[in-house]
Amino acid sequence: MALEFLKALNDAVVAHAKMQPEQTIGETIKLHTVKDGLPHLNGVQLVVIGILENRRDANALFQVESLDHVREKFYELYPGNWSSTIADLGDVPPGDTVEDTYYLIRQLTKHFLQESIIPIFLGGSQDLMYPMYRAFDEFQHMINVVNIDCRFDLGNIELPITSRSYVGKMITVEPYNLFNYSNLGFQTYFNSQDEIELLDRMYFDAIRLGHLDNDITLAEPVLRDADLIGVDMSVVRAGDLASAKANPNGLDGKQICSLSRYSGISDRLKVYGIFEINNERNYGAQLVAEMMWYFIEGYNYRIFEYPVDVSKDFMVYKVPVDNQTLTFYKSTDSTRWWIELPFISNVNNKLKQHTLLPCDRRDYEMACDQVLPDRWLNARRKNEV
Repeated sequence: MALEFLKALNDAVVAHAKMQPEQTIGETIKLHTVKDGLPHLNGVQLVVIGILENRRDANALFQVESLDHVREKFYELYPGNWSSTIADLGDVPPGDTVEDTYYLIRQLTKHFLQESIIPIFLGGSQDLMYPMYRAFDEFQHMINVVNIDCRFDLGNIELPITSRSYVGKMITVEPYNLFNYSNLGFQTYFNSQDEIELLDRMYFDAIRLGHLDNDITLAEPVLRDADLIGVDMSVVRAGDLASAKANPNGLDGKQICSLSRYSGISDRLKVYGIFEINNERNYGAQLVAEMMWYFIEGYNYRIFEYPVDVSKDFMVYKVPVDNQTLTFYKSTDSTRWWIELPFISNVNNKLKQHTLLPCDRRDYEMACDQVLPDRWLNARRKNEV
């Protein structure tokens, strides 16, 4: 069983957890310890797993050896009004080869998908998203992946996989399970024009940093539709990471925590990862811990509207645009919006499980102004390819 290969937490970090005041996360979380072994997962909804693997990161100077600096900060926080139970299962040690690590991550992800437990992976290089993505192969045909990153990570598909090319492998390697890839927070000068044009040709979604700076809520419908979300910490600006090695421009701490909360609230999301965490002690550890906190906070506020049942507790709005009628649905419980993707006959329709697309009120208002929403157009174009 894949769980048996996980490395127990160091005694020092376990002692740190037990030294925390009553009611902190360190006092309430289940721990994988050397003394007691793996905790029972009955009733556990979320697990934390570190991954000590970054050999496919060309910019990494050293092997990642520990993520305990993040754990210590996380254990010191107080939980919100949460009903969920959390366990920290320790670390995935680096295998003899990177492929060995990939195999273990894939098996772990598959196990948690089967058990309906959401893993919060702490990495490690972001190519680790690839085996997580592959774990979905046996469960459903098409999934949506969101990358919160200053880069697209499409890369050169002819070369071996790296932390800058894993998305290209998702697109080109069979089985073809990627229905939609979305990027949040990209910066144009970090991406080649070839990559930008390829994203456009494949009708994938991308929201640049400047647009998120103006309105972070633009990301919510994208994250609501995701099965797998990965955060590359290089998307956060240097000042908020207290690191001179990070990028001068990027999302601030408040924004990345908002995106983490949106991710947790997504009823559809099954796997969440935070990658490229600075291995130097204390740099960014507090922010990563707070991102984890906001993700779990979001999870505890899930309304469970996915899969969407519009037969009850939904308001319907029909908007004629050109020669068609767009149908919008607004939940009376959460006030969230969806737009219908009509079944298109006489083609090989790929959208039978994606009949409703998350959107927001702005998309409805655009339709009222006779403008077709971009995400709706992209979904229709992908269906017609």
